[in-house]
Amino acid sequence: MQFVHLSSGESTASLKQQSKILIVEDEALFARAVMRRLQKSNYECAHVESVQAARDIVKQFFPDIVLLDMRLPDGNGLDLLPFFVAKNAMVIVMTAHGEISDAVNAMKQGAVDYLKKPIDLEELLLSVQKAETAAVQNNSLDYSRQRNAHAIEGVELLGESPAMQSVKSQIKRIAQLVSADSVPPTVLIGGETGTGKDVAARLLHLSCQDTHNDKPFVHVDCASLPAELIESELFGHEKGAFTGATMTRPGLIEAAEDGTLFLDEIGELPLALQAKLLNVLERRVVRRIGSTKERTVPARFIAATNRDLHEMSQLGRFRQDLYYRLNVMSVTMPPLRERAGDMLLLARHFAAQTARRYGLVMATFTPQAISMIESYAWPGNVRELRHQVSRAVLLCHNNQLTDVDLALPIYRATETSSKIDTQQSALDAAEKTILLQVLAETRNNVSEAARKLGITRMTMRYRMDKHQIKH
Repeated sequence: MQFVHLSSGESTASLKQQSKILIVEDEALFARAVMRRLQKSNYECAHVESVQAARDIVKQFFPDIVLLDMRLPDGNGLDLLPFFVAKNAMVIVMTAHGEISDAVNAMKQGAVDYLKKPIDLEELLLSVQKAETAAVQNNSLDYSRQRNAHAIEGVELLGESPAMQSVKSQIKRIAQLVSADSVPPTVLIGGETGTGKDVAARLLHLSCQDTHNDKPFVHVDCASLPAELIESELFGHEKGAFTGATMTRPGLIEAAEDGTLFLDEIGELPLALQAKLLNVLERRVVRRIGSTKERTVPARFIAATNRDLHEMSQLGRFRQDLYYRLNVMSVTMPPLRERAGDMLLLARHFAAQTARRYGLVMATFTPQAISMIESYAWPGNVRELRHQVSRAVLLCHNNQLTDVDLALPIYRATETSSKIDTQQSALDAAEKTILLQVLAETRNNVSEAARKLGITRMTMRYRMDKHQIKH
């Protein structure tokens, strides 16, 4: 399967403005009539009359849709079917009377439709349009699934620290509630950049599967899609809804089907679209741009952000009603500096992963490198650790990974990390006492307590969960 990714500045229209159609048919008069009708509808067409010519033409003409005759001068059209399916083309087979069994076989091998000769040209055009819609739907799902190319089944949250044990426990508890609920509650995942919010979302998606894990996981990065594309990408559009809308296109909300829609960096979603998203969450229906028809949305919604949405809502930069609707259940990913004991475990995991990928011997960490890993503040969190360790593995000599190989910026042991080994329990007790004291002073107003302590509301929630403080 070909994976399609929309990066910033790249539109859907630029990926597939007009479908290219290859006609594989040895009856020249019929083929010309088909070409004229398709070109009248602005399709780009090419025609060949044999199996070999069809194999040769794809070197310069890359069809989106193939109209494939079953009987060709140098072979059976069925022989070409796996060839075109492997190239991600939508294949419509054309059969003569008495070849229906071949058509059924073709459908089993990946054809999207079949037409029985003599073929009505308007019926053929309708079949082409259906294949075009199917191709767009596949591309939408491929876009979302391209981020899963490294096997979503293997997703796991590594870490044995109390902070990570708390996160795993929360995910397990949420998954149990979601599985039992006919209308899945929304989940908001907070935390600094690089803490693994997307991994937590994927793990939650897998944990919510009842019997199988082949349901879609649609990852939408709200920060990377251009503002003028986000609405069309999320909600889809009908043909002719706006300039450049040359075909009907379902949105990514629909593409999530009965799986998971993961709205990453939800804090970057424009205010104008937040009202539309709120309507989807409240009514569980979506309406494409230019359409009057509403479609049911069975998907569960997970959102993630490194921003304080509560503060943004107070400042008018994020809809307060949407924030409350998203924050039905929440998970806060802890920063790496608060995950005592996990840094070395993660470093060794990333080192082994890099060694396997490049066929290298597993490197061992010198005492100096271990000291550096455990005392560095890791402002970029797990993402920074992964990149630095991978780079060091590729550059190290004699399978010994040193502090020089890590090449971290000037680091120093923070006050917190220097006391972890000797005074962790005392610090935890002191922290809990302070939290309880400030909550008492603010009459259990979490937002006010967070402001008094100089931390975000999400961090406050995380620390309350860490110390099992009920609210």
